[in-house]
Amino acid sequence: MKFTLSWLNQFISTAGMTSAQIADQLTMLGLEVDSVEELSAHLAPITVARVTEVSQHPDADKLTVCVVDTGEEIVQVVCGAPNVRPGMFTAIAKPGVKLPDGTKIKKSKVRGVVSAGMLCSARELGLNDDHSGILDLQGPFAPGLPLVEALDLRDTVIEVDLTPNRPDCASVRGIAREVGSFTGGVLKPLVAQVTPLTGKNIDFEVIIDDPTLCPRYTARKLINVTIGPSPRWMQQRLSAVGMRPINNIVDITNYVMLESGQPMHAFDFATLRDSKIIVRRPTVQETSITTLDGSQRQLDPDMLLICDGQGPIAVAGVMGGLDTEITDRTTTILLESACFNPVSIRRTARKLGIPSESSYRFERGVDPNLADIALERAVELMVEYAGAQADPDGIDVYPGKKPLLTLQLRVNRVCGLLGMELNRDQVADYLRSIEFAVTALDEATLEVVVPSFRIDIEREVDLIEEVARLVGYNSIPTALPLIRMDYPKRDDLRALRQDIARILTAQGFFEAINYSFVSEHHLDICRLAENDARRQVTRLLNPLSEEQAVMRSMLLPGLLENVRRNINFQCPDIRLFETGKIFLQQQPNALPEERLYLCAVMSGQRYPKAEPFYHANQEIDFFDVKGAAANLLQVLRMTGNDQAPLFRQVAELTQPYSDPGCSVAIMDGDIVIGSVGRVHPETLKGFAIKQPVYFLEIDLQHLMNLNRVPKQFKTLPKFPSVKRDASLVVPDHVPAGELLVAIRTQRQKYLESAEIFDVYRGKPIQAGYKSVSLSFTYRSETATLDDQSVDKIHDKLMKLLMADFNACYRQGFDA
Repeated sequence: MKFTLSWLNQFISTAGMTSAQIADQLTMLGLEVDSVEELSAHLAPITVARVTEVSQHPDADKLTVCVVDTGEEIVQVVCGAPNVRPGMFTAIAKPGVKLPDGTKIKKSKVRGVVSAGMLCSARELGLNDDHSGILDLQGPFAPGLPLVEALDLRDTVIEVDLTPNRPDCASVRGIAREVGSFTGGVLKPLVAQVTPLTGKNIDFEVIIDDPTLCPRYTARKLINVTIGPSPRWMQQRLSAVGMRPINNIVDITNYVMLESGQPMHAFDFATLRDSKIIVRRPTVQETSITTLDGSQRQLDPDMLLICDGQGPIAVAGVMGGLDTEITDRTTTILLESACFNPVSIRRTARKLGIPSESSYRFERGVDPNLADIALERAVELMVEYAGAQADPDGIDVYPGKKPLLTLQLRVNRVCGLLGMELNRDQVADYLRSIEFAVTALDEATLEVVVPSFRIDIEREVDLIEEVARLVGYNSIPTALPLIRMDYPKRDDLRALRQDIARILTAQGFFEAINYSFVSEHHLDICRLAENDARRQVTRLLNPLSEEQAVMRSMLLPGLLENVRRNINFQCPDIRLFETGKIFLQQQPNALPEERLYLCAVMSGQRYPKAEPFYHANQEIDFFDVKGAAANLLQVLRMTGNDQAPLFRQVAELTQPYSDPGCSVAIMDGDIVIGSVGRVHPETLKGFAIKQPVYFLEIDLQHLMNLNRVPKQFKTLPKFPSVKRDASLVVPDHVPAGELLVAIRTQRQKYLESAEIFDVYRGKPIQAGYKSVSLSFTYRSETATLDDQSVDKIHDKLMKLLMADFNACYRQGFDA
């Protein structure tokens, strides 16, 4: 947004402030100033000269020799302009001066006649495109007067880079409103009063088909319009901000747009068919429109058009149509001032590739309550500078009118967020300085009515931000942040995940991360029962594919997909684990229950990278995955809450996707917290896997409830241990681990450890029985144990096992 300092002073007084100070204050208000440039600084060396004599050049029919008074001296200048005459005041560039186009003036001979300078046209000085003759200044002026003073060009251009949320500052008056917040000046109105637009005494019609795209449309008719150049001061201001003057009508619409922020458009009324304005989308037959630049533009069904009674005449908010263009023959115009939907205009401008000053403002949001005010301002200027006669009435169609937003602002909240003390009246004065209506509800609360031009204000905190920038960010006291010396509580579940990852990677596992979106067909492959809770899945409303249609209720299918992919890529030796959430839909139309699980899979060689002479062709079996699970729990120091074993073989607790003969449950008392086993052959077949796969899965949230033995130091034993081995024959249906459970529950004082080191079936053991060999270690912390003491304890344990499990010594059984 560009504006000149003189233009700004038309709405707010900046007396006593330099342009640099204004730029600094605007930047501190959040309006970043890109540049501050003295207008027409390149014309500083150009001065006013008076032509005293004109004579024909002796050797050129189209050249004249002029005697010119520069104020300092009388010089001779050769000139080719047809309008040069004695007594006229014009602009002269003396020798040594550099023109805006880069031409350097030198004293030279033109066809043998000395020329000491150059009399300049408006185009040569960069003022406008007029090159029909030299600049004709309406004097009298004192020769030698700087041209910038003669033309009143001494001004400053300031450019502000606006953020998309501040369309209210895309105008000179909007900037003036911000300046008034720090100068304390009174903002002048755009017009003294607005003519009521009743729509009763008019000879045209306005129809809005879609009020959501066009909440307001105002229009007024002007007759006896004389098309011509706009006044010089208006042309200078438009040129200063980068807009090319065209004619008085177009220049006035552009001028009012820059002045107020309201884009406008003028139609040649004689070209409006049926004297109608219809705001609508294009019909199927309306596929293109020729815009003012002469280009044929393709239309989309979503674009908003301005149409007359028979077809499109403009692309709403972007550019007018060529058919209703203002020309030199125009005498009657219909002046439009409307408000359009920002999203619609932004989309249309992008599709058509027409970034215009109008679309720039509409796509950011134009104040709908400004339409009739800006219309009145443009009508006043056209009456004055185009000789127009305005109809006493017009039309104002306003279907999208909304009440102004009212917010309550707590003064203590303002002080708390800004870290400074402000009273109620100070806060109110700051907001009133930018035209917010403020009323005190009580000593601590203000009622604030947000003006319609501030579309970015929605909440109380937005008002507090306004107060902050008006106070001045430099005025807000700085304070060191409060840094507590303690540290936040560690998330136990996250710490457990990190510990699990560290332990399993140390065992040779790799971590996998899979999508939470899976195929529902996985549940069938895993042979889940119809009443299984894991079949209550959360479905995605818009899945990318059927393979990612539901949220996963198990981790194992994702890892089995990983196993298949690795095998297909000739990597059959696999150890993978994943920790992640599963989603169980407990209630329809409710959020699913999220539980954190660990799942690991093993398949292939036990020692895949071993030398062929050692450990060759040893396939992973059930005890590898059970050992991995046992090691994980041991390193985590997890024990059951009732001292019962964590691993139990219970047939009715076998998972449907697990091989019944090769599966154990991980239990805490009567609660199942996981399982270890071999994947069922039917499930492997469903995943197209042809080698055995073993799995481990644990509910980590249940795992957190287990007892975790604290770390403690224990001195090395001072006294020797005594070992005893025993081989017992037990019925085949007795789990070998139950023997260890029975031994440990006795809690013998000197029993340090008991372990199974062999399980044997076959001759000479009778069918239906097996041999379980155990190793016992006994030790006292206070003395050396003798054989008699050890034998007494050992015999007691053996009698217990024989009685509870119908066992006998292997030697006697063989005999």
